[in-house]
Amino acid sequence: MNNDNNIEVLQDVTAKLIDSCEGYQMCADIVEDNMTLKNEFLQRKNNRNILVNDFKAKIASLGGEVKDSGSAAGALHRGYTNFVNIFKDDEEAAVDALDDGEEYLAEFIEKKRKEDGLTADTLTLLNKAHASAKAGERFADFLDD
Repeated sequence: MNNDNNIEVLQDVTAKLIDSCEGYQMCADIVEDNMTLKNEFLQRKNNRNILVNDFKAKIASLGGEVKDSGSAAGALHRGYTNFVNIFKDDEEAAVDALDDGEEYLAEFIEKKRKEDGLTADTLTLLNKAHASAKAGERFADFLDD
């Protein structure tokens, strides 16, 4: 098995997972007056951080470099969301940002799962991350209804 491809895939997804943690924090900050929703966003951020740590541990075990930052695309999305928030209700903006981010994350992971030469351990982590993103997307859809 080629560890390099597994490491690269795991690093790519880790960056997106970090983006999603930052996105959940941003959502929690936006809805600061709604403690129930804020706490839900923070709990989801904490759960996603656990997943990030699982990915980092696997990368390290394969001899890869562990990175602690998200992607440029994620930063851009958060900036856009902050801009849009000026014109929308706070909760609506947070839910829209969450829905967009989780949908993008699920699609990104789906593509990565199709790469050649991935180990069973890598696929297991990718499947966990994909399930987490889909759950986040369902949560956003529920809030949007």
